Amino acid sequence: MKTHHKWLTAPLAAGLSAALLGGCGTEQGAGSGAAGGIRVGMSDEILATDPAAGYDPGSWLLFNNVFQSLLAFPKGGSVPEPEAADKCGFDGGSTVYTCTLRPGLKFSNGNPLTSEDVKFSFERALKIADPSGPAPLLSTIETIETPDERTVVFRLKVPDATFPSKIASGAGSIVDHREYPADALRTDGKAIGSGPYKLDSFGDTEAVFSANTGYQGTAERRNDKITLKLYQGDRTALAKAFTDGDVDIAYRGLSAADISALENAGGDQDVQVVQGGSAEVQHLVFNMQDPVASKLAVRKAIAHLVDRDALVEDVYKSTATPLYSIVPAGINGHNTAFFDTYGAPDPAKAKQVLRAAGIKAKVALTLWSTPSRYGPSTDAELKAIAAQLNASGLFTADVKSIPFEQYEKDIADGKYGVYVKGWVPDYPDADNFTAPFFGEGNVLGNHYENKAITGTHLPKTAATPDRSATDKEYGAIQDAVAEDLPLLPLWQGKQYAVTRDGVTGLEWTLDASTVFRFWELRKS
Repeated sequence: MKTHHKWLTAPLAAGLSAALLGGCGTEQGAGSGAAGGIRVGMSDEILATDPAAGYDPGSWLLFNNVFQSLLAFPKGGSVPEPEAADKCGFDGGSTVYTCTLRPGLKFSNGNPLTSEDVKFSFERALKIADPSGPAPLLSTIETIETPDERTVVFRLKVPDATFPSKIASGAGSIVDHREYPADALRTDGKAIGSGPYKLDSFGDTEAVFSANTGYQGTAERRNDKITLKLYQGDRTALAKAFTDGDVDIAYRGLSAADISALENAGGDQDVQVVQGGSAEVQHLVFNMQDPVASKLAVRKAIAHLVDRDALVEDVYKSTATPLYSIVPAGINGHNTAFFDTYGAPDPAKAKQVLRAAGIKAKVALTLWSTPSRYGPSTDAELKAIAAQLNASGLFTADVKSIPFEQYEKDIADGKYGVYVKGWVPDYPDADNFTAPFFGEGNVLGNHYENKAITGTHLPKTAATPDRSATDKEYGAIQDAVAEDLPLLPLWQGKQYAVTRDGVTGLEWTLDASTVFRFWELRKS
């Protein structure tokens, strides 16, 4: 699976939140934020306005407000519900999925939205197959049929019970077939969709959105205009913009120190720090072909020594929580396999594991980091882990920090024994935390394979439309990974946004489903 945007994890940044929910049109009496609307600042860039190309947090934020998908995640929920569709469902198994569209759907330009547009949108994304696009999420589609203007039938190559969640994400954005070329990306920076908002203008530093008054869906719009200020990765500029009153909301990109300072300030009654749930995670990854990291005893010793509580408190100022499994808390199927297996940090157990394997000398180890991708605290985090290992007297660990482009090349070349990886999910299902990591062609690049996982557990979960019935299989996967230790889960992020000037509704935009809901924001 291609994972272009996933490795953008840092607990100090608010993750994306999910798709569309309850109601229709604009709430009566809703505050629109005066003439200027509501100003939202974030440090992420928007890398694409065309859904066939975008697979990054900034682009998906745009998609989920400008375009509709057949399904969407309700606020706080992980089970997709109809949005552009009236109803959707599998037909006897998990290889044929049929959706019926709402009647009277229109794009913001007035053109009708029919099953032809849905078919066109999915086939277009697959045909273009942009390297930075979401086509891999749609790769199980074999054919799409449109027996009438309101019916779409997806026939899948293999059982894929997570297909509804995939098409509820930004990958499921529906475009107007009259406005987009079938075999090339749109390059004019414009976007025509049928979602709650229209994109009025887009540039390097600002995107302006206004209400799509012809929208027919489940979102209740509580404002008529959003101005998105883009700070191009400059966290300092974002913090200053908020302090200076240039933005009403600082969404993605404030540092842990900024958030902590604002939370503890207390003096400014205008400032509110809003915390939400998140499924962003970070792992310490072990190269199973490395001369040192390939030794199970070494990996188990590390598992017995890493103090997650200290990491999240000292390095991340409690803007994350300790993670003890590959499936984060709040996602169906989560367990605490790593805590159950290794317990609290215990140097005596670490020493016992090493000695039992005949390892008596201190283990020399380098931990590889890349703060340019995972945030400025990453180096400090890896140095803290190295210090924990060294304090046991069992390791001589150091840290090396590499720019992301070189980092990814070196991982692919097998040059690192121990390195850090973060993950921002596409959809809130245990599948998105297991199949990409442990399925065929896994994205970790660590040469780990478990035939029970790939041959039995993952196929069973993929063929189970009732996601609540997958706990046993996902539990088996988590337990096996804890025993084999191809990686060590470190933390699960929290989402934060900071607001002022009477803006409300942020609590409904921050959850594990990953899309920021403009329509929930209101400014008095």
